[in-house]
This record gives sequence, C-alpha cells and structure tokens, in this order.
Amino acid sequence: MDTLVVAVVVVALLLFTIDHSHCSNLHRRSHSQSSSLCAELIKPSGYPCTEHTVETKDGYLLGLQRVSSSSSRGGDKNVKPIGPPVLLQHGLFMAGDAWFLNSNKQSLGFILADQGFDVWVGNVRGTHWSHGHTTLSVKEKDFWDWSWQELALYDLAEMINFVYSMTNSKIFYVGHSQGTIMALAAFTQPEIVDMVEAAALLCPISYLGHISSQFVLRLVGMHLDQMLIAMGIHQLNFRSDFSVHIVDSICDDERKNCCFNRSRIDFYLDYEPHPTSSKNLKHLFQMIRKGRFAMYDYGLLGNLKQYGHIQPPTFDVTSISKSLPLWMGYGGNDSLADVSDFKHTLEDLKSTPELLYLDSYGHLDFILSTKANEDVYCNIIKFFGSRGSSGMSTSF
Repeated sequence: MDTLVVAVVVVALLLFTIDHSHCSNLHRRSHSQSSSLCAELIKPSGYPCTEHTVETKDGYLLGLQRVSSSSSRGGDKNVKPIGPPVLLQHGLFMAGDAWFLNSNKQSLGFILADQGFDVWVGNVRGTHWSHGHTTLSVKEKDFWDWSWQELALYDLAEMINFVYSMTNSKIFYVGHSQGTIMALAAFTQPEIVDMVEAAALLCPISYLGHISSQFVLRLVGMHLDQMLIAMGIHQLNFRSDFSVHIVDSICDDERKNCCFNRSRIDFYLDYEPHPTSSKNLKHLFQMIRKGRFAMYDYGLLGNLKQYGHIQPPTFDVTSISKSLPLWMGYGGNDSLADVSDFKHTLEDLKSTPELLYLDSYGHLDFILSTKANEDVYCNIIKFFGSRGSSGMSTSF
C-alpha cells in the first residue's frame, strides 16, 4: 500500500507540472525490433549507411552506424569514405537519430558526411538503435543497472576503440549534453585520449550545480529519482502511455530554444525520446545536489564496498591531457548547461579550448537549430580541418 501511495503522489506531482499549450497530442513512431537507423532515416535521405555492433566489457550490444557522402550514392557501393573518422555521441533521452532530424543541409551528420568525413554514429545502451545484452533482457532490473559512469567508461570507451581499430586512425569526436559528460569523464583516461585527434563539445557539462530549469529543479526537489528506484522502476521509457504526457510538458521549454523549426516537433517526437535508466537520472540529480563531477554515490557503506572510500571518487578534469585539442560551444539561454557551471569546467581544464558563445541559443538549438550550420557546424569543421585533416571540402 505504501508503494501505491508513493506512486500516486509522484503521478499527481508530475501531472501538476504539465502545460500542454505548447505541444500537440503527438503520435509516436513505433520502432520494431528489426528496424535500423540506417534503414529508417539515413538511407532514405540518399546516404550510404552500414550497421555495426559493438560489445562492451559488461555485455551490452551497442549499435553504431557508418555514414558516407551522398556523392557516392550513385556509384560503387564499396566506395570508401575519403576523410578522417568522426564519432557523434548523442545526449540524454536521445540516440544517434538526433544528428539527422533536419534536412541534409541542416543536420550535422549529413553535413559532415558531405564534407568528406567518415561519420560514425554512437548509440548508448538502452536506446532503440542498440541491441540489448548478451544475457540480460530489457525487462530485467539488472539490465538497467547503470548510469552515465558506465556510458563513459564502457560504452564510449568501446565505441572509440572500435572506430579507431576499424579505421586505423585517430578519431574526431562530437558530443552533445550527456555526450559531453561521457567525454569529459572518459578523457580522464589517457588510453582513451590516445585514440582521439580532437573533440568538439556542444553544451558541455561536468557540473550541474547552477542548473536553472525550473522543471528539472522541481523533480530534484521532490526526489523523483529516489522515488522511482524505491518503487522498483528501473527503466525510464518516455514512450509509455503516461510518460508521453511528461514529454509533452517538456516541450514548454521550446521557448528557451531560439532557432529550431517548431513545425517539425511532431517529426522529432517520432524518434525521440529514447529510454534511459532511473539510476542514470539519479546520478545526474546527484550532480545537481552535490555540485561534484563524481562517480555514482551508493551511500556510505555502498561506497566503501564499491570504491574503498566513503565518498565516490571524482572525475579529475584537471588530468585531461593538455595536448588534446578541444572546441566548446555554449549558449546564453541554456537552462541545463548553465554558463556558471561551464566556466567551472573551463577553470579545471589545463588546456585552453576554442570557444563559441551564442547568447540566444538554448540546449536543443545546438543540434536542431535551422541555422546551426552557419552558426555552429562551420566552426566545428574548420576546427577539425585545422588539426591536419587536409583534403576535405570546407564550403558551406
């Protein structure tokens, strides 16, 4: 009975936060087990695309897509990409499709392919374009026993190693939101940095102590993360009948994103959001509450068992090699990756990243803005091009 009461309270509080005035009653695309990102979104746009599977050390089967220029679509199917490899890593509640949701002139995945890059698209565990686990079912609690810590040290590490091995080349990296958390954690490991040529981080996050999103702060304040785990809810799937209403309410935040095409919201939500774990949400909320960039906090006794210390170890951003070239884009209207937290990250880094500040940009604008090619992506491509990757087209 206590669990039922808690569930009712959670539902009531969440429904209280909902404002449906900015989003339509949306139909969500159903992704079948046999569907693939290449088949659904990339090949229909005229781009050669192949599917790959990577197994992590803890048994998760990740989907990776390899995309090449549309200029090769009418020729030999075995045409090899001519440019250096670049790995695109999505953010929270997203997957690899996030890089292809606008036109081929507005979507970074298509733009990089047309610029001659060998584009690899990452999908973390639990998302629709990954392929489960070697032994665990998605219906099992243990399948969802992970946070961004494992996404960084297992998923991203394995994807980088796979692309590096397949191409025999150091890779360029682009991450957005959670994809930057993963990168900054992973880059504290020298063996990972050794495989990376340079990295571009969109809405970089290593601290969340100054997050200003009122919706998120309400959820933190009501301890939603702890309630979900106490209720035995380990998978956060926002395509469930109830959760879809929560996603609609989040659309209210579109007012903080200056430049994406609101007429395409229905299309975006055909693909987004993707599942994540309650443990991942709890880890993110720990960052907000504690103001630390640290491993998952299991509590005093749990930490002693897991780490040998009463406090979880931090990811030491000061240890990231000064020799790793970094580019960072951030927005003045981002209620998730706050400028104050971003400056904290900059203070920790030994290197001096190249920076792009866009005062009007919100969190989603960096991947969905109709002007992102001119505002953002051209700068990323020039940054990568200055790192010794000659021979690529840089026209826009």
